[in-house]
Amino acid sequence: MPSITYGGQSYLCRAQESVLDCMTAHGVTIPSSCHSGLCQTCLMQAVRGSVPAAAQAGLKDTLAAQNYFLACSCYPEADIEVALPSTGAGKLSATVTAIRPLNADIVCLQLQTDAKLKYRAGQFINLYKDAFTARSYSLASVPGIDENLQLHIRKVPDGLVSQWIHQTLNVGDSIDISEATGDCFYTGDNPEQNLLLIGTGSGLAPLYGIIRDALAQGHRGTIRLYHGSETVELLYLAEELRSLSQQHRNFVYTPCISGNLVPSGYAPGMVADVALRENPDLSGWRVFLCGHPAMVESARKLAFFAGASMRDIYADPFKSAPQNNAAGSTPAATRNMTIDADLTLGAQASHAVA
Repeated sequence: MPSITYGGQSYLCRAQESVLDCMTAHGVTIPSSCHSGLCQTCLMQAVRGSVPAAAQAGLKDTLAAQNYFLACSCYPEADIEVALPSTGAGKLSATVTAIRPLNADIVCLQLQTDAKLKYRAGQFINLYKDAFTARSYSLASVPGIDENLQLHIRKVPDGLVSQWIHQTLNVGDSIDISEATGDCFYTGDNPEQNLLLIGTGSGLAPLYGIIRDALAQGHRGTIRLYHGSETVELLYLAEELRSLSQQHRNFVYTPCISGNLVPSGYAPGMVADVALRENPDLSGWRVFLCGHPAMVESARKLAFFAGASMRDIYADPFKSAPQNNAAGSTPAATRNMTIDADLTLGAQASHAVA
């Protein structure tokens, strides 16, 4: 078994055990979030020895050249010595400029970065509560349109980061964030292509950015957004989206209510069912799915059977982050599994948001 040396201590790594799992099993706390090699929260550096190429998948060339790797994706083949990243590696400092309620459970957190953040609308960043606690949140803002970064953050029961944001964080506070990552964003290479976007809860965040980005780039195909929740009160940005649909003839907004009380102007039923019932033939369409994992998985299958190519389906399930304890890590559910959405196959992402 290969040996992993960290902080002067060595640990034997079992077969099919990642560096992150090995460290956690021995009671060593390593920053982590998605456990799927996407959010890059578990970034570490090999100070001696080498790591498999798969452990550096998705990293910038400059990070890979410095022997940084993702602990959750690293299954060592030989002895290595590892360390946490140098202070500030892969991080940016940001200042809170606003915390604005969107509904009873979701706020829009606005951030201004000290250094310019390069991102695409719909990607996500990691937000650090402290050196060991981070969660991933999708960007609702659009470069060139919004002055500040915007994140829609749902208050998760017992969520380490979301509760801190809702209850403790204040305007003027300084926090650390990561660079942006993720494949859930608009590309303008096919402006005639029809777009279908389906979201639940704060899964609206990346979709809101993608829609505004596409419209700003002059997208000519039909853009249809279906946003669902159990009650009208749990939806948000409805007026802004209705106004946007009035300004752009090719954008159609359909708010969906799955509960019993469905007022006029809202579609009754589960959001994926409504969207696929109204759009039964998705041949040639591009599809974006964001929010509750069960909805995302169901809608992904329905979209494929409706004719959408798998490479054109971008699914972003928001799952709950695993909860750490002294003995190790036990999944609390999975980046927002039990909630409506705080997180793309064609492109598949998943980020922990609690």
